[in-house]
Amino acid sequence: MPRALLSVSDKSGLLDFARGLHALGWELLSTGGTARALREAGVPVRDVSDVTRFPEMLDGRVKTLHPAVHGGLLARRDLPEHMQAIEAQGIAPIDLVAVNLYPFRETAARAGVAPHEVIEQIDIGGPSMLRSAAKNFAAVTTVVDPADYGDVLDVLRSGGDDAELRMRLAAKVFEHTASYDAAIAAWFAGQRNDVFPERLGLALERAQSLRYGENPNQAAAFYVERPGAGLAGLRQRGGKELSFNNLLDLEGALLASDPFQGEPCCAIIKHTTPCGLATGRDALDAYRKALACDPVSAFGSVISFTVPVDDAAADAVSSLFVECVVAPQFSPGALEILGRKKNLRVMEGSAPVDRSALDFKRVRGGMLAQERLPSTIGDASWTFVTKRQPTSDERRDLLFAWRAVASVKSNAIVLARDGATIGIGAGQMSRVDAAFMAVHKAVAAGHVTAGSALGSDAFFPFRDGVDQAAEAGVRAIVQPGGSVRDAEVIAAADEHGIAMVFTGERLFRH
Repeated sequence: MPRALLSVSDKSGLLDFARGLHALGWELLSTGGTARALREAGVPVRDVSDVTRFPEMLDGRVKTLHPAVHGGLLARRDLPEHMQAIEAQGIAPIDLVAVNLYPFRETAARAGVAPHEVIEQIDIGGPSMLRSAAKNFAAVTTVVDPADYGDVLDVLRSGGDDAELRMRLAAKVFEHTASYDAAIAAWFAGQRNDVFPERLGLALERAQSLRYGENPNQAAAFYVERPGAGLAGLRQRGGKELSFNNLLDLEGALLASDPFQGEPCCAIIKHTTPCGLATGRDALDAYRKALACDPVSAFGSVISFTVPVDDAAADAVSSLFVECVVAPQFSPGALEILGRKKNLRVMEGSAPVDRSALDFKRVRGGMLAQERLPSTIGDASWTFVTKRQPTSDERRDLLFAWRAVASVKSNAIVLARDGATIGIGAGQMSRVDAAFMAVHKAVAAGHVTAGSALGSDAFFPFRDGVDQAAEAGVRAIVQPGGSVRDAEVIAAADEHGIAMVFTGERLFRH
């Protein structure tokens, strides 16, 4: 009689799986709460303690760590000496293990949870059984995911021997236990306030396969920290499936609008950087102001809103070719209007950022890790360094420009007025070129640059950027400061009657 050991924290699908095994003539072994659930459902089951001839102890910490279990899992069926050895000890083979682990990650994520509660959710016996069984996948079937119960039963009912399925399930075990251990290590690092531990494990799950990557000849997939995390928490309400580039641009769009939560804001994104960003009275007003910054570049963009999208805003957006639009909510009419565009991806909901999580960039042979920028970009640390101080209106435009430039690729310059970008210079090799590009874009879109405010993500290394801004009529500048030529740059601003603010912090986005 084949034997299966069932010991699961997640009991979804357990009873049907156990009944299916029993109907096929399998003997079922189990522990603790799993055995109790099976008995209550009328499924015959034998306690593991009957097999080990040793009682569960230490509040269940020790129950399966025994040669009678691991010998039955690890013995190679193709080696007579292995089979003779376990027979001599009265150990019978175990042919299937269905185990999923204590909910460590879920427990650790609970607000106010005590450390001792988290520690008790570090599973010891479960990973040990899974690893033993998966190592011997040539003979043992290992199930760590309830979603695989059906496939396993189908194979057993057919009477076949699916070695490929056993190998796939074994691989899934090691992926699962690696992810589990990474989560535990991350929790311990957090307890020690060790932002950059000596070894860093990333626990990511594949959320979906993608048609291709940045280009059609590149395969790609989307991985998440946990189901429903971040972008995976958005609900798609229409359009084609998301692409690799859509996801990148969605991240850029949310990054741009995040500093403006609590007020109507619209960000229009191309190639992960804004081509228009604005606040307004409502979603429609913010969209129109953002679009006016650079309507040519907005073609084929991704758009984010911080407020619900109503029928009027949806109607305006639908007149432009847009790849994707994301908002906290859409009115029924907005969904109907946007739904007429069969290829337009409509994403609804929120995608909060874990500010304690590290930001990663891939390089050859490794990863760069850094802390995320603060969620709040404000003016508390500003110093006013020029003879002329900004007016109250200029200060509002400066704060908007400073928040806006945080999402623009460096070298980055934005021109702003009345809660909207009117010109953006992004990704230039010199700051004066970025200033020139911002002015050029503003003029090309028909904006008057005189009286505008300018935001720079990093300091001006020379006065030429200030001179460029003065030629365009800029009246106020916000920048980090910190250059060896700060005095020269301040003097240039004073010559032109420009009010300049130093923030003391940089918002460089490489």
